[in-house]
Amino acid sequence: MTPAQCRAARALLDWRQPELAKAAGLGLSTVVDYEKERRKVSEEAITAIEKALEKAGIEFFGETGVGMIVRD
Repeated sequence: MTPAQCRAARALLDWRQPELAKAAGLGLSTVVDYEKERRKVSEEAITAIEKALEKAGIEFFGETGVGMIVRD
């Protein structure tokens, strides 16, 4: 999942960054930094974000990166 795909998934859910951070069990700064590409975020944090989005109903299809599709 790319930062742009994370933002798109969050928008589909109508979630703000604090809601995603709470659902993923992460600090708000981690979500903000990931989405804005301010710093490299750990793979564990990215996985937690992706799992939180999936639990909320988002589906990811295809390869991570440009060809990945996000839908709810």
